[in-house]
Amino acid sequence: MKLQHSDYMELALKEARLALELGEIPVGCLIVRDGVILGRGHNTRETERTALGHAELNAIRQACDTLQSWRLESCALYVTLEPCPMCMGALINARICQVVFGAYDLKAGCCGSLADFSQMGFNHRPEILGGIRELECSQMLSGFFERLRKKEQEFAEKA
Repeated sequence: MKLQHSDYMELALKEARLALELGEIPVGCLIVRDGVILGRGHNTRETERTALGHAELNAIRQACDTLQSWRLESCALYVTLEPCPMCMGALINARICQVVFGAYDLKAGCCGSLADFSQMGFNHRPEILGGIRELECSQMLSGFFERLRKKEQEFAEKA
């Protein structure tokens, strides 16, 4: 049975839940080629104390290790949040052919929300498909930030 975009996004949502359990912004990602998952990742910026701890970069690193190559041609990347400039640059350089994302990111998304790196004349142009399981992806993110704001407000009130 061939999995659909929605099925792969469910697996990316599972990765996002792992990030949530760590207190990270809940973004999850996976890289697939011919129905085989080559890499998984979730946000680790806080736990690893690095700006490079984005779900996409973690998944790209794992997929490159799996294939023993930096070239991820014929691979699709599934991520719960529209990629930022750094991640779009990385996946373009890795030659990922398709980017499938859940929630749109109006503040930093580079698949059409803020900018569209796939149309900027780079030597590689991935196919973009957004809004897959958008509501679930958006709700997980908005719930996280709502709880974070509430904690910050409670902390400020105690100070």
